Amino acid sequence: MQIPAYKANLIELMAKSGVLLFGDFKTKSGRQSPYFVNTGYYKTGAQADALSDYYAALINEKLKGSFDALFGPAYKGIPLCALTAAALWRNWKIDTNYCFNRKEAKDHGEGGVLVGYQPKEGDKLLLIEDVISAGTAVREIMLLLLSAGAAVTDMVISVNRMEKGYDGLTATEEIKRDFGIDVHPIVTVFDILAYLYNKDVDGKIYINDEVKARMEEYIGKYCVY
Repeated sequence: MQIPAYKANLIELMAKSGVLLFGDFKTKSGRQSPYFVNTGYYKTGAQADALSDYYAALINEKLKGSFDALFGPAYKGIPLCALTAAALWRNWKIDTNYCFNRKEAKDHGEGGVLVGYQPKEGDKLLLIEDVISAGTAVREIMLLLLSAGAAVTDMVISVNRMEKGYDGLTATEEIKRDFGIDVHPIVTVFDILAYLYNKDVDGKIYINDEVKARMEEYIGKYCVY
């Protein structure tokens, strides 16, 4: 499958880092899935550096000039936000503001909930997250951001499982419906299946005929093309 290099590199990084797993997994929704994505398994500087490059590449390709600051929802969005801001400068010479939220307001020093850039009226924020399931993190921070007068129109995530919820919409479609935010995944489950099927990655085949059949059955039941 021909896809941009940064997308292919992310898929291989996920597989080799153990972030992308194949087997039998129970998801939060109670479904039995033949694949699972756990970005909590990233744990080295090299992995973090590479991941930020892929976020920056997507932003440079699709969203350059459309935002005033990056925003990373606590907790996983915090390092991703800072790393992506650094990668945008390092790779593309795009110097952007970034900020993130505390889970609890600081009651000493300068106080406040937001760290880094302080959004102001009329600012456009680009949300940076790892993956999206129910969109809970987005809902938690939208009131905070809107109270500052900032607008959120776009969000970047690493992987979109493309699964529909009980209302028939995917999490990204729900975010669009509820908040008007367009979600831009670096890769989707369809990219992963097409790219890794029978592909030798450092001497290992992650998706063979059996895994492909199980994934296609699951995708047919629960995913939106």
